[in-house]
Amino acid sequence: MFLRNAWYVAAWDAQVTRELAPVTLLGESVVLYRREDGTPVALENACPHRKLPLSMGRLVGDQVECGYHGLTFDCEGTCVRAPGSPRIPPGAKVRSYPLAERYGLLWIWMGEPEEADPAKIVQIEEWGDPAWGMNRGDAMTVDCHYLYVTDNLLDPSHVAWVHRSSFGNAACEAEPLKTEVAAHGVTVSRWMRDVEVAPFYAQFVRFEGRCDRKQHYEVRFPSHAIIKAVFTPAGTGGDSAAPHADVFLMNSYNFMTPVDASHTRYYWFQTRNFAPDDEQVSRQFDEDVRHAFEEDRAVLTAVHAGMQNARTPNIDLAIDAGPLRFRRALGQMIEREQEAAQQTQPVPVRVVPRERVEP
Repeated sequence: MFLRNAWYVAAWDAQVTRELAPVTLLGESVVLYRREDGTPVALENACPHRKLPLSMGRLVGDQVECGYHGLTFDCEGTCVRAPGSPRIPPGAKVRSYPLAERYGLLWIWMGEPEEADPAKIVQIEEWGDPAWGMNRGDAMTVDCHYLYVTDNLLDPSHVAWVHRSSFGNAACEAEPLKTEVAAHGVTVSRWMRDVEVAPFYAQFVRFEGRCDRKQHYEVRFPSHAIIKAVFTPAGTGGDSAAPHADVFLMNSYNFMTPVDASHTRYYWFQTRNFAPDDEQVSRQFDEDVRHAFEEDRAVLTAVHAGMQNARTPNIDLAIDAGPLRFRRALGQMIEREQEAAQQTQPVPVRVVPRERVEP
């Protein structure tokens, strides 16, 4: 169901403090906190004794003390104290998870720790560039399987109906889509020529009249999307054309972390090539983007419920090529990861009891 050897967003970095914070990621319960020096820590949120969540205990310095019988664990998950026991039991340990802080987000690696390379986190080239503005974005929980969200983020066509008052208009209904598959993910894109500027963008573009518009919807494995919006005066657009002086660029970064099979935690922020220091523009972006994503949430919640309770088979359309190829490639990655894990697991040894000899 989930690709584990990958980086996922665990939280906004400002949300992780000296308080024990429980989160569920890929169906696993994890407790987050910071050491006294500010370094973030992620541990399995279950004491090995009776599986009480460690988040119900307390911090003692940088160590976590279980709230049931006082077993205490260091930042690596090693038990360092077991009150009432003559020695610390060999099974008294919890898993620790690699973490990295980047882009105001706390990233967690849910797979094999030795493979956790922070260089594999998505690179955002304009991050920190003073010429680019940014709105910090937000997060929400969507009551659906995470692949319905990736489906949605590889589907430029849905904006014509779901976001008609914001990101979309009639121009988005029928223009053909181009699908590209790469090692890192799938991209669906298209140029729309000589069309009206969609409502959300009309308040920000720096030119008058009609436009050429590019929709670039890219989802990288396992579930991180980069949505690029390009608006340029009609007749000036094209992948090989030099950028127009008044081109509008907005990059939306969307990071989906599966909570479980029915819930997804969705984080996002946007960058823009204009008004870098205008807080009013950032606030307007925040409000309008949040409204549009709430429209997505309503649709995806209903889609999940409809697919869970389907009485007849669903169908696929030509516009589903990108999402279907993404699902297929991700499924193959998950299968290979699971096969590799099975090959490295130790073979269980069958212990045969010795025959009892009566005296």
